[in-house]
Amino acid sequence: MPLAVCATPIGNLEDVTLRVLEELRAADTVLCEDTRHTRTLLSRHGIRARLVSYHEHNEAKRTAEVLPRLVAGERIALVSDAGLPGISDPGARLIAAAIDAGVPVAVLPGPSAVETALVASGISADRYQFLGFLPRGERALAKVWRELESWPHPAVAFESPQRLPATLQSLARAQPERFVAVCRELTKRFEEVVRGGASDVAERFPDPPKGEITIVLGPGRESRGELDDAVAAVAELLAAGVPRRRAADLVARLTGRARNELYRRTL
Repeated sequence: MPLAVCATPIGNLEDVTLRVLEELRAADTVLCEDTRHTRTLLSRHGIRARLVSYHEHNEAKRTAEVLPRLVAGERIALVSDAGLPGISDPGARLIAAAIDAGVPVAVLPGPSAVETALVASGISADRYQFLGFLPRGERALAKVWRELESWPHPAVAFESPQRLPATLQSLARAQPERFVAVCRELTKRFEEVVRGGASDVAERFPDPPKGEITIVLGPGRESRGELDDAVAAVAELLAAGVPRRRAADLVARLTGRARNELYRRTL
């Protein structure tokens, strides 16, 4: 039997796929970060399963324990608390070990905070960079901002709510007009997406908010697309009767250019 890597909801328990539910129901063992968290999901869908913890602190030990069972043909499913195992969550070690041992690995796709946030940001993107969790400390953050300054595509990152205000203030000091979208509690009841220039968004979060946070950064200053094309797009909207500020905001969201820059250049 293959190792089944199962994506789980990032917030709303209804977002799990039918295929994942079927696999969790049939598995001999379900490996999960927090057994209490996964038990809530399974109970919501009427599934009883044998749960075994698999997290960053016991990943090496569990991999050594589980691999012989996989080789012997045991049906094992791997989940994380939210999203897909191996993406900023435990799982990559077991997946690699299974592949090396010749065990088939089946990945069952599903909810993704990265792609959900990217679409919710309103930025047009055929390509993006995923940063994982942002580093701690001003010096480390400043290095990230410098690296992304000329990155020609959006970037998506995770951040803790406690560190969010300091992170936004750091970005605002480095690149005050860079477009940023802060996505909070995606798919949950109190979902919120705050979009705008870094300095404006930083003012919206003077204190740590509640909930899970995903950040989307617009393309870097050097390569956000042709400025002339963006300005021309604003001009076309103006000619069609769209108010200047609204036109600049729409084009800024699509291109990643700073709204204030587009507004000024079309005066």
